Amino acid sequence: MRLGGVGILALGSHQERHGAALPPDTDARLASHVAQEAAQRTGARFLGVLSSSYELPEINTGEHQTLDQVKDELRRALLYAKQELGIDRVVIVNGHGGNGILRNWIPMLEEELGMRLYFNNTIIDLEGPHAGTGELSMGAAIGIVDESKLSEHSDFSRYPEVAFIGMKGVREKYSWAEEQAREVEKLGLRIDRYLGEKLLECAIMDVINDVHEISREDG
Repeated sequence: MRLGGVGILALGSHQERHGAALPPDTDARLASHVAQEAAQRTGARFLGVLSSSYELPEINTGEHQTLDQVKDELRRALLYAKQELGIDRVVIVNGHGGNGILRNWIPMLEEELGMRLYFNNTIIDLEGPHAGTGELSMGAAIGIVDESKLSEHSDFSRYPEVAFIGMKGVREKYSWAEEQAREVEKLGLRIDRYLGEKLLECAIMDVINDVHEISREDG
């Protein structure tokens, strides 16, 4: 394995509303936690977290950047890792749903930079509804959730971004958003630290598996 040449880069958002109980940089913190823990366990290099993030049309949950701005920052971060740190293989850990569109750009970026890139979306795949039970529980596991505000967090008239329940246009445009909203309307919200730890561990192990896979590939 060539772990010395492998880096792990986190993607998240820094100014996105997550209800009353979670901070605006929840996505960046969760992605950074998973990326740093995977780096610690494997010996891969933690490359930090991007400051920019992209959001899908109609979803107005905070301050995000254009897709071109995110692509440019990602390109610069990877180029620095290659030229200054000798990194030629990178696992990208995504913690913000809107960034998922970047996956389509990865093959072109690999060819342009001469690097091998894996896009890991496991946090998003596991967490469920936006600012819902999964994300609240992961936040509790790393100490960023205010559990005293769960009742306030569940006031969807004040926090319409929670599971997109109060965002009618988003629910109409995206079927997955409608599914998230209905799930929370039916089941409600809770904070389960044990659940959060399990979800994070699953995400960390998946990134570790990616690190091992990418390190075994021929250069």
